[in-house]
Formats: sequence, C-alpha cells, structure tokens
Amino acid sequence: MTQLIPVILAGGKGERFWPLSRCRKPKQFLSLDGSGQSLLQQTAARLPAGELWVVTRRDLVPLVQEHLPALPPERILGEPAPRDTAPAVAWITQTLRQRYGDAVIIGIFPADHWIPDPAQFQTALAQAVAVAAQAQGIVTLGITPTHPATGYGYIQKGEPVGGGAYRVVRFTEKPDLAQAVQLLATGQYSWNSGMFIFPAGVMAQELAQYAPAILNPLTQAGVSAYGELPKISIDYAVMEHTRRALVLPVTFAWDDLGDWRSLERLAHNPLPARQVDWESQGVRVYSTDPDELVVTLGIHHVIIIRDKKITLVAAAERTQEIKKLLVQLQVQGYGDCL
Repeated sequence: MTQLIPVILAGGKGERFWPLSRCRKPKQFLSLDGSGQSLLQQTAARLPAGELWVVTRRDLVPLVQEHLPALPPERILGEPAPRDTAPAVAWITQTLRQRYGDAVIIGIFPADHWIPDPAQFQTALAQAVAVAAQAQGIVTLGITPTHPATGYGYIQKGEPVGGGAYRVVRFTEKPDLAQAVQLLATGQYSWNSGMFIFPAGVMAQELAQYAPAILNPLTQAGVSAYGELPKISIDYAVMEHTRRALVLPVTFAWDDLGDWRSLERLAHNPLPARQVDWESQGVRVYSTDPDELVVTLGIHHVIIIRDKKITLVAAAERTQEIKKLLVQLQVQGYGDCL
C-alpha cells in the first residue's frame, strides 16, 4: 500500500447517545457493542499498522491517552475549541504535509463507527488509497445502502475513474423518506460514510480554494487562530464544491451508531436490564446496571435509558431530537456538561 497516515477524528460530543454519552466521556470512549472495547479502540485496531494520529478536543486528550496508551503524545492534536470537521481536517493536513510532503496519503476516519469485519474494511481501504494516489483526488468510501435511510447523506456516482471508483456528481444531505426511496431506485447512490482518503497536497489546494477562511488563519497564526475559525464540516466546506471528489462504493457492513435506535441493528443489547412488559410493544430498555428492573405497562415504541440517577424515556422515532432536549436542560439549569 502507498504510505497511508490514518487520522481518527475523536472530538465529537455524541449527544444523541445521552445520558450514557456525556461531555466528559462522549460516545467514542464507550463500548456500545458488548465487546468491552471502546469505539475509539476498535477504530484504531482496524486501521493498518502505521503512524496513527488522533484529533480531539483538548480536554479529551487524557482520555485518548488512556484508551490508546501506545500512541505517542505528539500524535494527539488537541483542539482548543470545537469547530466541526473542516478545521480539524485542515489542521492535520497542514501538520502532516509539513512532516511528509504533498504526496503522502491521509485517511480521515470518525472514531464512532461500527465495522464488524476489519478484513473487508482494510481491503476497501487499500483500494481507496491506490485510487487517491493514481487519480489525485479525494476519495470517500460510499456505503452500499441497505434501506432508504433518512439519517445519512447520499452520494451520486458519475463516470468511472478506474480502480472501482467514480467521480462524484453531487452530495445530497439527509433526505426525507420519499426522496430516499427515489434515490435508491436509481442505483446510483451510496451513503456518505464520512471517511476520506486523499494526498495531502490535494486537500491543501482545495482548502485554499474553497475554505480560505479556515486555511489562511491556520497558516498565519497556527492553532492559536482556532477560536476564530468558522464552525463547518468538511462536507460543506470542501466536498460539496470540489471537482476532485471521488466515491468508492463498498459493501462491508457499517453503521455510524448515530443514536439509540441504531443499537437495534446490532446483534444483541449491549446494555441489558431486567425488563418485564405487560401489553407493551416495541419497547427497548438500556441500563448501565444489569440488575435494574424496568417494568412497562401499555406503552408502545418507546426507548428507555437508565444511567445512575438519570432516566430518559423517549418516543423511538424521536431519538434524533435528543440534542434539542439537552439545550432545554441547559436552559433549566441542569448542569453545564450533561
């Protein structure tokens, strides 16, 4: 494989997994599949051996070191302020470009994805690295859809460029159900995995063209400019504008574990409680205490999460709204780091 420098983005808050995911220990540091390994540890383990880097929030650096004790401290970049993925990608691209040059291939990987077959993933990754080097493009791994999901972005493939990859025609943000059905019917769309592979020089050029408000302050003042950078994702800042976007459709099993409902797609309940139902239907219970007894009567399609002194009871179809709920809890004075 052409030299790949894998980078894990591990600065997210994981708010949709509240109350288990908290500000001081967000989702990427939890084990959500019953394996005993955190999502961050699993992400690191399936990446090819090499010089792994991690970008995270500055206050989470000690947790990264705890979960990845073999990782040298200088390979952990701690962001002084949360600014979404575009500033993180720009900072690590600058760092690795200065260290290795324009030709080095960088891989960007979220810390909180579930991929049960590392071998299939590594095969696809080697293919993506080869395409990125050959075509001098930004390759995103496009997940083959299994159903008309409304929680993912979609990527339309265009003309082939070799190596199983295609030019990207367009990115489509999270569609409603009717639109998702239409997209799948064309056979031209993949889910956007948020995993990107690119030569450092290529990403630097695209950032200079499409995101100068991020790149220029970092170039001039370094990380001290972080608080002034716009808060924007790499998808919005670069990928939806660049003509160098490529998609490599892949078929390995994948889930972004975006909210509590995503755990229903796993093989078993990783946080089981003792549960008794009476004339209830579609009730899922998760608890950090396996001896917890939860009894339900006559309720339907509800998710119940217990974590010590906090209980969340939510309509199953509304778990994507937990972030809004946390805003209300802040307003009502229930802590500054829920």
